[in-house]
Amino acid sequence: MTAYAMDDLEPNPFDERVAPTYDAGSAHMFEPAVLGPTVDVLYELAGDGRALELAIGTGRVALPLAERGVEVHGIDFSEAMVAQLRRKPGGDRLPVTIGDMSTTRVGSGYRVAYLVYNTITNLLTQDEQVECFRTVAAQLAPGGSFVVEVFVPQLRRMPPGQTAVPFHVGRRHVGFDTVDVVTQRCVSHHFVRTEGDTDAGGRGVATYSTSAHRYVWSSELDLMARIAGLTLRDRWADWTRAPFTADSSSHVSVWTKAAA
Repeated sequence: MTAYAMDDLEPNPFDERVAPTYDAGSAHMFEPAVLGPTVDVLYELAGDGRALELAIGTGRVALPLAERGVEVHGIDFSEAMVAQLRRKPGGDRLPVTIGDMSTTRVGSGYRVAYLVYNTITNLLTQDEQVECFRTVAAQLAPGGSFVVEVFVPQLRRMPPGQTAVPFHVGRRHVGFDTVDVVTQRCVSHHFVRTEGDTDAGGRGVATYSTSAHRYVWSSELDLMARIAGLTLRDRWADWTRAPFTADSSSHVSVWTKAAA
């Protein structure tokens, strides 16, 4: 069992307290070596069509993709995160719908829809994850693609009796998961330090937040895609299109809708 019960979690882990420091806690995801290939792949898949980002958040991917001429629409359930997006240059021009990404439909004919940075795991049941695939498939143009970036569950790193595993240790952010292998639920614990934040003694302080997830296996995602009428086209270890292997810690998968 996990060390933290699901009932003890904050109802909205991306609220007004977390949103202002979210980018700082995810600074490594803004590095050109990470963000550049991400935008390159999505730009290629979008072609001359429109893109739909599920869980658009603060616009880490949507803004540079839009700067390259792609019309990007977004969905997010957190008004606080979208408020951060609106404060950035160009953020006020992106159409964003507030809603549940598993059920919210905002249009049709999208050339690519994407869900990055493990956010498929924010849907806490298999049913919600399946419904997300169905909702996306209904909005794709014939021949369109659905792209998901998500971690590979690192259960091999957990000896019997261990329930916690770190996923990022950096100067400004430390994160670890506590895992329940029976329900495929995990709780991510984040400690984020913002430059300049100190206590009365001049020592650095960090904010603490949690978020709940349901981890999902690549084969499970393939079945969800098949249920939604999508077919796996590509699976890479990352956005550079490195081969996906048994040792990969994450994957970027592309499923396509049949052409008309």
